[in-house]
Amino acid sequence: MDTIIILTVLVVIFALAFDFINGFHDTANAIATTVSTRALSPRVAIILAATMNFIGAVTFTGVAKALAKDIVDPFALNNGIYIILAALLSAIIWNLVTWYFGIPSSSSHALIGSLAGAAIAAAGFSAINFAGFIKILKGLLFSPFIAIIIGFLMMSLFKALFKNLNLYRSNKGFRKVQILTAALQAFTHGTNDAQKSMGIITMALIAAGFQSGDDVPMWVRVSCAAAMGLGTSIGGYKIIKTVGGKIMKIRPVNGVAADLSSSIIIYGATSLGLPVSTTHVISSSIMGVGAAQNAKGVHWGVARRIVITWVITLPIAILLGGLIFTIFNLFM
Repeated sequence: MDTIIILTVLVVIFALAFDFINGFHDTANAIATTVSTRALSPRVAIILAATMNFIGAVTFTGVAKALAKDIVDPFALNNGIYIILAALLSAIIWNLVTWYFGIPSSSSHALIGSLAGAAIAAAGFSAINFAGFIKILKGLLFSPFIAIIIGFLMMSLFKALFKNLNLYRSNKGFRKVQILTAALQAFTHGTNDAQKSMGIITMALIAAGFQSGDDVPMWVRVSCAAAMGLGTSIGGYKIIKTVGGKIMKIRPVNGVAADLSSSIIIYGATSLGLPVSTTHVISSSIMGVGAAQNAKGVHWGVARRIVITWVITLPIAILLGGLIFTIFNLFM
């Protein structure tokens, strides 16, 4: 029993560490356009994002419940704590590698792939709840394409509505609007991304026998929200530089269009209890906006590098999660 308690505590610590890293890895996307257009200074933008992330994270739990039961059944897991711990370590390693190189990869793909890989290594493919896993994969895979389309349509609408505005005045006005849209985007990010660690901790509590239902305890909600908010306050300047400037030259009107597009998709997914990659959604929205503004102005080489990272993250995470669990198994 003492071992179970120690392992559960380790899961909580590593889950909070994952949320902290997610804060400066993924949340940077939420404020990248605002910083790049100078609507806010990096410091003020990060404080705004940290605050709105915290509020969003403690407001919803649907995604956490889905993650706690839709990929693997925590009640049927043998060595469940080891599976969860292996998944967290795998996701943290991949997040740190991609953050170091300034690549906006998906923390969601990393965590979900790692969890599936560790579960398969522990109990074979029968351990996976394929109906729930496929439902989550659909949300992860389709959301970037939807984001490109909505970003394109949103920017096209803005071009039609504001075509007669003076460029200088419109930029000044959209910079003010961007503060609101950045806050909205950070809020929706918190409603989805922070819940992934909440779901992992809840799964660990169930697997260890500390709770029987999938309700997320308040202490879990607050601690995960605080960890992500703290990570956000540290800042993710490497990711901000890639998303906010290397995909395309972003003007305030582009930033507002991208922020609104991604916020709509992320909030919609949260309402359906679906975890999506906020990284994918935000980057794809920017690509859609850029294509509507001027397709030649999009740096498609950078976009291609981001897409390649999206594609490889899930299989690498599955393999890494399985490898780390196999190493754990040697000492069990």
